[in-house]
Amino acid sequence: MTTVIEDTETLISRFGWPDYLVFAAMLSLSAIIGIYYACAGGKQSTTSEFLMAGRSMSTFPVAMSLIASFMSAITLLGTPAEVYQFGTMYWLIGVSYFIVMPATNYLYLPIFYKLQVTSAYEYLELRFHKVIRCIGSATFTVQMSLYMAVVVYAPALALSQVTGINVYLSITAIFVVCIFYTVVGGMKAVMWTDTLQVIIMYAAMIAVIIKGHIDVGGLSAVWNANQETGRVEFSDFDVNPGKRHSFWSLVVGGYFTWITIYGVNQSQVQRYLTVSTIKQARNAVWINLVGLSVLLSVCCYGGMVIFAKYADCDPLSAKYVNKPDQLFPLFVMDTLGHIPGVPGLFVAGIFSGALSTVSSGLNSLAAICLEDFVRPFCCVGMSDARATHVSKGLAMGFGVLCFGLVFVASQLGNVLEAALSIFGIIGGPLLGVFTLGIFFPWANAIGAGVGILSSLGVMLWIGVGTQVAKAHGFLKLAHKPYSTDGCRLLNETLDATLADLGKWVSSTIKTSQVQTDVPQEPLAIYQLSYMWYSTVGCCTVIVVGLIVSAMTGLQDPRKLNPGLICNVGNTIYWFLPKNMKEFLRFKVGDDYVPVEEQHDVSKQEKESDKNGEEINPVFMSSNTHLNIEVIAEKTEEIKL
Repeated sequence: MTTVIEDTETLISRFGWPDYLVFAAMLSLSAIIGIYYACAGGKQSTTSEFLMAGRSMSTFPVAMSLIASFMSAITLLGTPAEVYQFGTMYWLIGVSYFIVMPATNYLYLPIFYKLQVTSAYEYLELRFHKVIRCIGSATFTVQMSLYMAVVVYAPALALSQVTGINVYLSITAIFVVCIFYTVVGGMKAVMWTDTLQVIIMYAAMIAVIIKGHIDVGGLSAVWNANQETGRVEFSDFDVNPGKRHSFWSLVVGGYFTWITIYGVNQSQVQRYLTVSTIKQARNAVWINLVGLSVLLSVCCYGGMVIFAKYADCDPLSAKYVNKPDQLFPLFVMDTLGHIPGVPGLFVAGIFSGALSTVSSGLNSLAAICLEDFVRPFCCVGMSDARATHVSKGLAMGFGVLCFGLVFVASQLGNVLEAALSIFGIIGGPLLGVFTLGIFFPWANAIGAGVGILSSLGVMLWIGVGTQVAKAHGFLKLAHKPYSTDGCRLLNETLDATLADLGKWVSSTIKTSQVQTDVPQEPLAIYQLSYMWYSTVGCCTVIVVGLIVSAMTGLQDPRKLNPGLICNVGNTIYWFLPKNMKEFLRFKVGDDYVPVEEQHDVSKQEKESDKNGEEINPVFMSSNTHLNIEVIAEKTEEIKL
């Protein structure tokens, strides 16, 4: 069977005025939403409105925004390319979602919701020390800035592939529109544009996949083409941590990767707190679980459809595209480019993913910079009106910074692996310090500080070393088999060019076999799968933190605000004997007192949680510290 792939000029010519109209409509609607919330009653004049949407959002837009924040162009472009190259094992990361979301809802979310923080890193000051808070905030700033650069570069590749527009011109367009509606409309504009953009993402992906599915012959043709080349694979249970994708790396490593995002990431925590009740926040997470699972399945199946289309003519080997992330745009233009508006819908969907991620990131970066650095150190006691203006300036400044980092992102290669590696290398230590504080009440501030710095050092060593090893050719990825037997080259010039290239490659190989020594093996740690990065980073913080805490004097749990600690006796360690569970819970004085009885609002919390009403605990404000001695004094007054 002969596969014909049109030349680049023909593909670009298919992107006509209907496609530009669809794409422009998406950008215009995003800008209009920002203008609407800027003008609707002047409600962006306070930091609460600008950063937290007045804590009055409904469940649906919050759920859509949770999906949009981190399932962006990385997913839409990277996941099909991953399945095309390496097979269906990556699909199993969806299993980890079903562990991550319950853990988010019942272990991490309640801590932040009860404290009602603006910056998630306020928790680290309340639990440990202001220095730990600053370290956490600075680490998140680096992480999110790099991530946003990656997710903007990815759709720019897509647009370049289908229209021929310069990559960096399209990047500029993304940032200009995104910064505009983020700064002008605040969190409400961000979340409602996220909702619009998620709908466009789903519409674009489903439309393209359904049409491609029909064209290649349906499910049986797609399945057979992938199965014949060993791409259908779900049963790799290899425990070797160097195995790139296995059941354990995708489920266990995937859990740590995604709980970093949904459990403690500022962008997601900020969204949880824009609703008025914890029940709404939890419902948003459950809806998000369904949306993530559907989107992952659509993207993975899309990779199978693309391979079925090009089973006899691999576009990468035939040099029709230069990078795996360009496979999906090529497929769209080659298969659906002749239908007016469809390429525009696809490009709008890819850009929607980028816009939603960047707008969420800019808003969250502005929030933590204001709360964790500007207010405590630069402008103590400044008015709320001034703080709002500063927040908008910060959002704009971070937009410019991330635009500059795009040039770094262009060197990172596979966008899906690059994005998840960033979250593992930097996000893992952040997850570790929050987990240390929430689940280990005896850990102290010194242990937390040494733990997170040690973990960052270890993970940067692994991450940088791995990139260097790849650059020197020490680490090679084993792709599934390709074929170019069915390629029909479009002109004789290309035939001659490839023939000359083949001769040059053959000559180079022979020369290298004679003159080049066998390269040395890299350190074993550099072969660690990127899916384990978050796990290693988190566990390093916990282990080092507990050891250092033991060496420098354990924290006395009796002096902690109970709202800062998860009731590990009844949750994490529910299976232990009663006396051991009681040891792991709080003690006041010499007698054991259950955690839920340590403050007089427990009954109110339970009822309000049950009924979906707003929780109003004693420690609702992040500036309020629940002090055991104060409770004791109040108790004595009542007795008298």
